[in-house]
Amino acid sequence: MSNLPVNVQQMIRKAGRVVLDTILPPLCLKCREPVSQPHAICGACWREIRFLSAPQCVQCGLPFPHALGVDTKCAACLSRPPSFGWLRSAVAYDDGSRDLVLGFKHADRLEVTPLFARWLFSAARECLGEVDVLVPVPLHWKRMVLRRYNQATELAREVGKLSGIPIDASVLVRSKATVSQGEMTSARARLKNVARAFTVMDKCGKRVRGKNVVLVDDVLTTGATVNACCKTLLRSGARSVSVVTLARVVRPLNLVG
Repeated sequence: MSNLPVNVQQMIRKAGRVVLDTILPPLCLKCREPVSQPHAICGACWREIRFLSAPQCVQCGLPFPHALGVDTKCAACLSRPPSFGWLRSAVAYDDGSRDLVLGFKHADRLEVTPLFARWLFSAARECLGEVDVLVPVPLHWKRMVLRRYNQATELAREVGKLSGIPIDASVLVRSKATVSQGEMTSARARLKNVARAFTVMDKCGKRVRGKNVVLVDDVLTTGATVNACCKTLLRSGARSVSVVTLARVVRPLNLVG
């Protein structure tokens, strides 16, 4: 097929998709109702998703209830400056998105990855111009054996395809097996849990030294994990480290740090 003209290849793929959709119609990734194209959600489920955009904190991306001016930072970023240069999240982690996110994270729902990557890329597109490399938040090897895949790596790969930015999934290592952050009862406990949990091996340091790095993760709650990762990468010589996440918990008094 690779020897055929491009327009002929496109026609064959289109015809194949029509046949496949006739036999196995694509379903909404959330409610399983029929939709017009694969890797999508229906209109009703779309309306339940809270997409995050301006007005928002220029640094951590926390959504503001109304516009507060250009380059405005939230109170948390002013009082406790985070380690990252900027952070953007695609959607709010709430009743509208939770089932989809948890299915992706814990139930092998990898078919949602292309959709999530499009959301993530759209949310961060304006900030990705000077980025050199995407680095996913790593899993400890024991958890990787149990889960079989790292959801942050899956997201990073798809965002890399959309953006053209290379991905390095091995430069950052989770060297300490930590309890799941979801089991922590407070922000202080989360910070303590991930303290010194991440490492950049000496032989890998040159891969981030002087680079503008973007860290990729699935869900941001207090920011403890991404801050620990950012500090590790900066100590290893990264020029800057910023963050993109699929979802984030949004509270009236959201603290990042």
